[in-house]
Amino acid sequence: QVQLVESGGGLVQAGGSLRLSCAASGRTFSSNVVGWFRQAPGKEREFVAGLSDTTGDTQYADSVKGRFTISRENVKNTVYLHMYGLEPKDTAVYYCAATSTYVLYTLWARGDEYDYWGQGTQVTVSS
Repeated sequence: QVQLVESGGGLVQAGGSLRLSCAASGRTFSSNVVGWFRQAPGKEREFVAGLSDTTGDTQYADSVKGRFTISRENVKNTVYLHMYGLEPKDTAVYYCAATSTYVLYTLWARGDEYDYWGQGTQVTVSS
């Protein structure tokens, strides 16, 4: 069983930056895909970014492309979401998720493909 714990959220002004962390415990963080999702109040959960553990491929939602970067630090068993140029529309609870099996690249944005989820961390961007 894998446990995921997010951290790094907070309040930031528009244009600012944050780095979210997703630390895995329970066993080696060797899932196939690690993804970041977010959910704003009153809105559906949406895919933000994904990283393949095996190939290093990445994928980003159009809304964050060029502003967010997903990366991994194997020694710390941690995946990061570096967020730059934050905008009020980025305000949401951000969740880290991981799959336990191979998932097609075209399905990374589907939340139901992920087996493990963290508890979420709040990101608030003020205008």
